[in-house]
Amino acid sequence: MDEKLQHLLGEAARAARLRLGLTQAEVAGKVDLDPAVYGRVERGHMMPSVPSLRRICVALGISADALLSLGRQESEEPPELSRIIHILHGWPPERLALLRKLLETADSHLTT
Repeated sequence: MDEKLQHLLGEAARAARLRLGLTQAEVAGKVDLDPAVYGRVERGHMMPSVPSLRRICVALGISADALLSLGRQESEEPPELSRIIHILHGWPPERLALLRKLLETADSHLTT
């Protein structure tokens, strides 16, 4: 295994997890890994299997390209924005549309 890739993957996973305000145990539970195993991934001591890598990407809301340090990196968002985006991933389209309208209304009143 490429140790540099393992290290980069671990750093990217840790940064994404921290942006979401999650613990290693919470992410491990979401991706069906033992917390000690997930900790080894974040420390760059092991490479997850492809199915585990996919589950990590979904749980952290990060693309496989970003997690594997391929091409364009994830933008650095404020932690609060990352947490909000993480919550919204499970919302149905009609609920998201309503939230967009509320935000647009609030924004128009706050910027005047």
